[in-house]
Amino acid sequence: MAKLTFVGGIHPYDGKDLSKDMPIQDVLPKGELVYPLSQHIGAPAKAIVAKGDRVLMGQKIAESGGFVSAPIYASVSGTVKAIEPRRVVTGDLIMSIVVENDCLYEDTGFYPTAPLDKLSREEILDIIREAGIVGMGGAGFPTHVKLSPKEPEKIEYVIANCAECEPYLTSDYRRMLEEPEKLIGGLKIILRLFENAQGILAVEDNKSDCISLLRQLTKDEPRISVKALKTKYPQGGERALIYATTGRKINSTMLPADVGCVVNNVDTIVAIYRAVVEGRPLMERIVTVTGDAVAQPRNFRVRIGTSYQELLEEAGGFRVKPEKIICGGPMMGFGMFDLNVPTTKTSTALLALSRDDVAAMEPGPCINCGRCVEVCPGRVIPSRLADYAEHFQEEAFLENHGMECCECGCCSFICPAKRPLTQEIKSMRKIQLAKRKK
Repeated sequence: MAKLTFVGGIHPYDGKDLSKDMPIQDVLPKGELVYPLSQHIGAPAKAIVAKGDRVLMGQKIAESGGFVSAPIYASVSGTVKAIEPRRVVTGDLIMSIVVENDCLYEDTGFYPTAPLDKLSREEILDIIREAGIVGMGGAGFPTHVKLSPKEPEKIEYVIANCAECEPYLTSDYRRMLEEPEKLIGGLKIILRLFENAQGILAVEDNKSDCISLLRQLTKDEPRISVKALKTKYPQGGERALIYATTGRKINSTMLPADVGCVVNNVDTIVAIYRAVVEGRPLMERIVTVTGDAVAQPRNFRVRIGTSYQELLEEAGGFRVKPEKIICGGPMMGFGMFDLNVPTTKTSTALLALSRDDVAAMEPGPCINCGRCVEVCPGRVIPSRLADYAEHFQEEAFLENHGMECCECGCCSFICPAKRPLTQEIKSMRKIQLAKRKK
């Protein structure tokens, strides 16, 4: 039987052996915690506390700034030290709430609104919205919006993205192994919102232990199936995942709901379970700290707002001086220049590499080999699009379907001339998306 997959893709060194056998370890922050008011796609949250206020763990400190927005909760108890612009991983200055941790971890008390079987669809959506849950795979789209399509009766598949195809990352893998009941429970909650849908746990076949465990736990669940996907990057990309599991195709102008699908990341689904069943807002997530420059690669349960520097110290610091530090994975993450920045709802990993292979590359001219076309999951011609982008030929870029690029990095990875194809295309896409907003 052929393995479920998509056309294109690559097989980079996955680096998961560094941290995949390291159980999730709780980290208690020591210093101040910083909560940027913009941790999601959409309108920034609005602070509802003031300097000098004492806050408790689980207390709302910022409310939604609109429908496409999400509130923010304190992950420790302490005193509001400041509300001011602070630097985040991208280098931007974002208005943030700074809380001085008192290390007492006093909480507000966490209680579910009502038993799950007594909750209506609207009540479940309200709990998810109020808990501040967003897409935790990196996109940061408010989850209550994603779970509120115009025609919920037309949703046929709820897909749990358990692929974790990004090299080095193992946080979802550990979550599946250690807390599978919460993942399955969260998926069942989402299925309550869509009466005509089937649930799919989509797992790459390099995680055979997770596949066996999840199949065992769902064998009596008629609405949930576990699908093994071929291990290939970017198998966890939304378009690739939908095609691999359902055979349905979407493009850049469509949403998954347009083909009857809803896709959510593992950590997001667990956060839904904790909000609805345990009454806990989103205050923490799993972060992988790894790379050959890290002394003791680990998977940490991190309170949102904790500094990356503290996570590195918990992992034993650097084994050797790194040439490259990345927020996220090596394919779609971005370089960091400072570790004294806060983790957020969308933080997935801290990756430190002893060698910066990309910086050492010397780009050359295109040799028209076609390898970038072979691996492109978007089925475009990356070398041509990069040329258009480099010369600001916007019309040609759009006519040749430049907006179909998912910025996965496959073309840059495979290019024998070492051309920065993804970077060029990404820059032009940003320009076009900004024009669309205007």
